[in-house]
Amino acid sequence: MGGGAYCGAVTWSRPVPLVGDATSARERAADPAGWRFPDEQRAAFYAVLGARRDVRRFRPDPVPDEVLERVLAAGHAAPSVGHSQPWRFVVVDDPAVRERAAVLADRERLAQAAQLDEESGRRLLDLQLEGVREAPLGVVVACDRRAPAAGVLGRATFPDADLWSCACAIENLWLAARAEGLGLGWVTLFGPHDLAGLVGLPEGVVTLGWLCLGWPDERPPAPGLERAAWSARLPLSDVVVRGRWPGGDAPAAPRSRLRAPDQEAVVAARDSADDLLAAPGALGVLERAADRATALGWAPPQDGPSGTLLLAVGRHPVAALGVTAYEPQVGDDVLAAAREGVALGPATARAAGLSVEVVDAGTATGDLLSSDPLEPDEVDRLLAHGRELGARLAGLGLVALGEVGIGNTTPAAALAAALLGLPPEQAVGQGSGSDTGIVERKREVVATALDRYASRPAAGTRGLLAALGGPEIALLCGVVTGAAGAGGLVVLDGLATGVAALLAVEDEPAVAAALVAGQRSREQAHAAVLARLGLEPLLDLRLRAGEGVGACLGAQLLVTTLRARRSTARTGSARLQ
Repeated sequence: MGGGAYCGAVTWSRPVPLVGDATSARERAADPAGWRFPDEQRAAFYAVLGARRDVRRFRPDPVPDEVLERVLAAGHAAPSVGHSQPWRFVVVDDPAVRERAAVLADRERLAQAAQLDEESGRRLLDLQLEGVREAPLGVVVACDRRAPAAGVLGRATFPDADLWSCACAIENLWLAARAEGLGLGWVTLFGPHDLAGLVGLPEGVVTLGWLCLGWPDERPPAPGLERAAWSARLPLSDVVVRGRWPGGDAPAAPRSRLRAPDQEAVVAARDSADDLLAAPGALGVLERAADRATALGWAPPQDGPSGTLLLAVGRHPVAALGVTAYEPQVGDDVLAAAREGVALGPATARAAGLSVEVVDAGTATGDLLSSDPLEPDEVDRLLAHGRELGARLAGLGLVALGEVGIGNTTPAAALAAALLGLPPEQAVGQGSGSDTGIVERKREVVATALDRYASRPAAGTRGLLAALGGPEIALLCGVVTGAAGAGGLVVLDGLATGVAALLAVEDEPAVAAALVAGQRSREQAHAAVLARLGLEPLLDLRLRAGEGVGACLGAQLLVTTLRARRSTARTGSARLQ
């Protein structure tokens, strides 16, 4: 035959690419389900998916590097729009950063509870919503959004698809962690800018939250909010719509409830409480305060004083400007009575089993309205003296804070306004015995002082205390820092002590772990200060006494709780016959 003629049957081999899909249309048509995994592997996948949980309780044991690498690789294997891979994982194991994050979460938890209806808010505060302090690792998931949306395939029409891609990465991390036996909790109790600033994210890189990662200290059979009867999983039929959104019988809208130390020691404190013959959370807010004391290694003595009321006394020229209902001499009278042990604060301290130390912090040099209350050198001296006092008193037990200063709610309100960004009308309260005219005058003084301070460059705690503070507030700020640095427990009283503590925390966030709010006073800004500190008060009795009365009562309640826990039966212990 001539060249090129067909000569019999020939079977041609299909060209198989060396990269990409090696299957043919014929093979895929013959077995449409042929891509599935074997039955055992599919069952394992669905088991992991069904067992994924938002874990809040962690053991302190470290996560091996190779395990962490596998989990992070799973996150990196997530799908992303336009294969952009916008996720970035910031792994945090620095205790100082973790403590800063925990304080932010504490603040936001209180803020969110305040936005809910009363019952939901109380129930939210009963829940443990994060494990930032307990988990050995934090992973901040960030989305790099610096590429223009139009320049990423798929984002021109859905600009937020990069954020969805990062959410997919979080789900991958979650599933991989569960498969490895790790716990992971997704915490979004942060202002996004606050969390971004904490880990130094640049402009255009945003965070999706903080992931707590570690070996779990709980093995929940169902999601935590289901177990707490906060919500229940909807039936699948309630969330599936076929074809188009229905007209009359539409799915229901989501429910709205609107109306918000050392890692091993933190976990060990909770471990100890978990052994008690009592329901979890039985002591409510007291339980958290007792856990905090235990984590610090503090326990009340069997007998003798359980700590000290430090009563700081200051004098304020602003009192002469009509911002108080009392003559300045009243402060000296209370000081004299306190030294005799017969003022209300020291009397309450003795009844609560506390010793008393009275310190005269001195007199402010300026009237706040037209001049700075303190010179910077005087602030330095008071802070140093306070740190020394705090460190010494922490060795004797808990430190309850109190103050005496006629007119001192005015500088305290000014400091609160500056720290929290509050307008004077939201920062200034009634004080003790004030009428409408006095309150208006206080607002005028605070507004003028804030304007005067705002014209200056930022100067930190020292500058704030010099421009807006008072001698006893500066001293107490140092006491808080010194006591916390010595591993002590500090119980706060009213607005002035709360502002002093907030200044200390702004300087050193780890101080927050040493604080307990004895009470919430009637001063308007006090609730906002406590929320910024992430603290729930043990008492809310509308006190106006000052002098550390609320701190002493709160300390007594806390000591009683710790002693009761020490005497309560523990599960697994022998039963007395």
